[in-house]
Amino acid sequence: MWEKPSARVLPDGRRLLLQQGPIDLVIEAVGEQAAVRAAHEAAILRFDGLLVELCDELQLLRTAVTRTSPLPLGPVARRMHAAVSPFAIGGFITPMAAVAGSVAQEILGVICQAAPLRRAYVNNGGDIALHLAPGEQFRIGLVKRPDRPEFFATATIRPEHGVAGIATSGYPGRSFSLGIAEAVTVMAPTAAMADAAATMIANAIDLPGHPAVERLPASSIQSDSDLGERLVTRDVGPLATDEIETALAAGLAEAERLRAAGLIVSAAMHLQGVSHMLATPMIVQEKPERRLARA
Repeated sequence: MWEKPSARVLPDGRRLLLQQGPIDLVIEAVGEQAAVRAAHEAAILRFDGLLVELCDELQLLRTAVTRTSPLPLGPVARRMHAAVSPFAIGGFITPMAAVAGSVAQEILGVICQAAPLRRAYVNNGGDIALHLAPGEQFRIGLVKRPDRPEFFATATIRPEHGVAGIATSGYPGRSFSLGIAEAVTVMAPTAAMADAAATMIANAIDLPGHPAVERLPASSIQSDSDLGERLVTRDVGPLATDEIETALAAGLAEAERLRAAGLIVSAAMHLQGVSHMLATPMIVQEKPERRLARA
């Protein structure tokens, strides 16, 4: 049984922290004082009971989506299902691949309905749902690894870019990955879409059977993992330059395919000192590394 949800304003006086079980949401709303207060109240109200809603349908949400899969009942669960459905035709994916982004998107939706805001975001462990009014912007760092706050590039997002969701995936992160990317950051029309796409691009960056890659069955690490016996990456030893390029090229090809399909706006990926990205005006490289950018 989870503890009751908690809510507190962080020491900076601007951001709201909502916590329950595995969910930690950092929320910032920018606007008039009354609007920010109303946004916070709406977020707290909606957060209460959200985890229970997901747990009530957890068995279905941990099951691979197919053409005949039943639809979940809850709004967040349905958003998860919808976000991963475009990827289900090509292989295995469960709604859990979009859980963090879908939760962030749900809370962002209620705070934007509650009050007029110039800018707002909900950050769910690095997966971000974003609202920008005309003339506003939001700057993010693209990390080399989800577990280390070191950037290889930044992105400045404006309303005209069509980005309302940002997500990062990689084998060192809090979720399992079938691939070897240290970090894949995706910018997409929604947070749920970004979450699902980051998972799939990270899975595509791989060197199957390579001796430097340590893999274990997901269920041996987490008994109730939605990935079951599928092998997930636990560590990656040193790779040759051509091997790094081969793995990243597969991820870049997947990202290009998803952009062409309208599922993402841009993506950047990193592996052992090498970064590839779908070049857009949003992204600025921070330091000279071995990189390849494609328009």
